[in-house]
Amino acid sequence: MMGLTPEIAIWEITLKCNLNCLHCGSSAGLSRVNELSKKETIKVCEDLAEIGTKGVALMGGEIFLRKDWYEISKKIKKLGMALSIVSNGYVNPKNFIKKMTKIEVDSLSIGLDGVKKTHNFIRGREDAFDKTIKFIDEANKAGLKPCPITTFHKLNLKEFHEIKELVLGKGLDWHILTGMLIGRFPKDQLLTKEQHYNLGLLIASAKKEYSSNEIIPGHIHGFHSKVIHDITHYQKWNGCYAGIKVLGIRSNGDVLGCETLPDEFIEGNLRKKDLKDIWNDPKAFVYNRNFKISDLKGYCKECRYKKGCKGGCISRSFSMTKQTHNDTYCYYRIEQEK
Repeated sequence: MMGLTPEIAIWEITLKCNLNCLHCGSSAGLSRVNELSKKETIKVCEDLAEIGTKGVALMGGEIFLRKDWYEISKKIKKLGMALSIVSNGYVNPKNFIKKMTKIEVDSLSIGLDGVKKTHNFIRGREDAFDKTIKFIDEANKAGLKPCPITTFHKLNLKEFHEIKELVLGKGLDWHILTGMLIGRFPKDQLLTKEQHYNLGLLIASAKKEYSSNEIIPGHIHGFHSKVIHDITHYQKWNGCYAGIKVLGIRSNGDVLGCETLPDEFIEGNLRKKDLKDIWNDPKAFVYNRNFKISDLKGYCKECRYKKGCKGGCISRSFSMTKQTHNDTYCYYRIEQEK
């Protein structure tokens, strides 16, 4: 499928982190062995621009623990790509906010996973909540319009309304995700199908209540529900975008269709092959680029929406079933199975 260009590249520039979050899909903490050098990261920026990437989201680990994050960010902006930064906010805002303002960061997301006690427990630090709120407030004062991002699971679902009031009460947008069985996320904290569906109902209600704010659920909240309508930014779901509109890069140069996919989906390494060659390889990202109806598994094989949906999110499908194109947490599927 030549001619494809990434809408967004999700780039983990370091795995080093100063927290130990319960739901971390990357099992972050220590740096990866042999992370890309500054020179190599600058080439990655150039290669991303060459293949037509529209935006780059930098994340970790904790992005600000990489000393050359600013140089990487400047290069992305200089090359005309939109720049998004994802941080846990557990840093001194004075050291970073002026720099982000100077380079005009297009989007800043800060992890916020509950009210004080819950957030601190999930993040593994007793002062995590206070530091995160301070970072959010300082970034907001500087005009960066930070977007808190919450990953929901059994530990914090009960605090949906409190988090909603906290975030939207500050006049900020709110990004909502759900925990998946990747990294060190514990299986016993995974939302049940019923809880996942109820979260969708809560989001739909909140979007009506706070119509002046953006409540942005991740795409894995699903489509085709007979009850929960239009809660994501996608006007139409055309199947998983990994390797089609989305690209993932790890700090050691591994390339995947999506940063949340496991090692089985690595398409190559940037030290061995140019990004352009990996992206344009006709044998790469075959699970999406060469999709066939016969690839569907389970309920998805018989679903009325199978041609357009293509079995939902590949990452969630694989993390739950060890199969692609078999998303068991689809809203429509849950409704039909009741």
